[in-house]
Parts: sequence; structure tokens; C-alpha cells
Amino acid sequence: MVADRALFIGRFQPFHYGHLHALKWIVEREKEVVVAVGSAQFSHSYRNPFTAGERIEMIAAALKEEGLWDRVVVASVPDTDGKHSLWVQLVVSLCPRFKRVYTNEPLTRLLFEEAGFEVLAIPFFKREVFEGTKIRALMAEGGDWRSFVPSAVANVIDDIRGAERVSYLFQLEEKSKIIQ
Repeated sequence: MVADRALFIGRFQPFHYGHLHALKWIVEREKEVVVAVGSAQFSHSYRNPFTAGERIEMIAAALKEEGLWDRVVVASVPDTDGKHSLWVQLVVSLCPRFKRVYTNEPLTRLLFEEAGFEVLAIPFFKREVFEGTKIRALMAEGGDWRSFVPSAVANVIDDIRGAERVSYLFQLEEKSKIIQ
């Protein structure tokens, strides 16, 4: 019998209050949740500045702070370089068993539905406010990014000098645009 567990997948670049709200909502409905850190092979780019390990640290710190750590299993999943038909099998092979998938991402929904999984939408929590691209932009500009992430996540980002990394990576990206 498949475990009574659900999957919540994202890049979590970084893990922010929108992710935390979604995860709390899922935990209210499920016995256990597999949080899959997607695009695990990418790091040190402006779009994906943090390593999979750093993102797992962020998630663990936030969930321990919230008292949810005992209801969650974290796994990391790489992309399949556009080979979408293979991706669901990769997720399944790298994660503990799960019955349902929670996502709002259209391609993820389609792929898991085609593979026979029940896929459920998650209510957005202030999507216009809690969005990774905006948070990374605040980091790059030296803005107040801390108010958009749990304090435990901010501590992890501070420990790894993550805001400085994001700022540096943004500068590199801007320079490469000028050169092209």
C-alpha cells in the first residue's frame, strides 16, 4: 500500500513565507508531506543562487521553528534537461512514496496527472508579495528581503552570506547582458 503521504515540489530559491503558508495548508490535510527541492543540480546563478543543501537547511530551520519538522520529509530532485516524460519517474525514484501532489505549476500538474497521480491546487498566499524573483531582487539591491522569509531562513542566508552572493550573481548577469 502506498504511504499516506503527499508531495510538494518547488525550487525554494529561497524558502519564503508563501512556501511556508502553502506547506502549513498541506500539512493540515495530509499525514506527512514530502518536500522535494527541485532543480537540485543548479546553484550559483541569479535564478538559482542557492545549492540544494542550502535550500534543505532553510526548509529544515523554518519547519523546526514552526514545529512541523516531524511531519515532513525533504528530498532533492534534479531536472531532466527538458526530457519531461522522464521527470515524474525521476521524482518517484528519488522521493519516499506519495499518493497526491500539490502544485500550482501547470506543467508539473500535467506531468503528474498523466502519470496517474491525484494533483491538487494550493491557495496562493499573497503571491504578489511572496515571490522568489522579487525576494532575490531585494537581496541584489540591498533591500529588506528579511521581512519576506521566516527568521530561521534569514539566519541560514546570513550564515552562508547568501544576500551577498545574490548581489554578486546579479551583477555578473547584468555585465553579461551588456557584453552580448
